[in-house]
Amino acid sequence: MALLNILRYPDPRLHKVAKPVTEFGERLHQLVEDMAETMYDAPGVGLAATQVDVHERVVVIDVTEDKSRLMVFVNPEIVWASPEKQVYDEGCLSVPGIYDGVERPARVKVRAVDQHNVPFEVEADGLLAVCIQHEMDHLMGKVFVEYLSPLKRNRIKTKLQKEERELQREGRHA
Repeated sequence: MALLNILRYPDPRLHKVAKPVTEFGERLHQLVEDMAETMYDAPGVGLAATQVDVHERVVVIDVTEDKSRLMVFVNPEIVWASPEKQVYDEGCLSVPGIYDGVERPARVKVRAVDQHNVPFEVEADGLLAVCIQHEMDHLMGKVFVEYLSPLKRNRIKTKLQKEERELQREGRHA
């Protein structure tokens, strides 16, 4: 297993649209393992392959307190979303230290396969529904800050670019 480098907003690679997974072999299993280790280490509750510069439709999620229920979504698609909306304060491993309210459907039903190409469906609400939608946005090249006003988005971009420059001056990289 290995920790992967998480891309930071506004890295343009975060805007690439992920391609469907077509091969379910050792490489995919290793990617899922590495993504899970990276997510838990960060620490976070979800990670899309796009965030680690792999542009394939793979997401790992674990919203449990004790990190006991890793969910792997390969080629996920939302097949139903509730008309009811909810606003949830979201954060993102690619946008460290930034949290803001995003309105999304309160409940979703997702169809996907796991890393062994076994199909499944999940109905989700609460944090899991938010996380699924947030990570699936990454697969479409969208970062949660894009739901915010242009003013907020520009402030966030400026702040993160400044932090990156300071880290580079210190000889470190985020």
